[in-house]
Amino acid sequence: MAEIVKQPEAKRGNRKERVGEVVSNKMTKTIVVRVERRFPHPRYKKIVTAFKKFYAHDEKNEAKVGDRVRIEETRPLSKLKCWRLVEVVERAVQETSVVA
Repeated sequence: MAEIVKQPEAKRGNRKERVGEVVSNKMTKTIVVRVERRFPHPRYKKIVTAFKKFYAHDEKNEAKVGDRVRIEETRPLSKLKCWRLVEVVERAVQETSVVA
């Protein structure tokens, strides 16, 4: 009887990844991630910061506003959503208010 050797999980192809900050998590299973991009201006060479918002699928609703997350490109899940949450890189600092 031949043994079945399990192959290591194949890489999912060449998918784009971005790291950004969660701006909103008010939708069900969806987060809005703001990704920062810094580049020199083509003519004036000053460093410019540009932001772009991505809608990402968060299956377990684990990301909160202010978290830094890694998202990965995926098939279209809705009209605006074609990214999915891979991991929460850094949790946001929770502010605790003390009532005196």
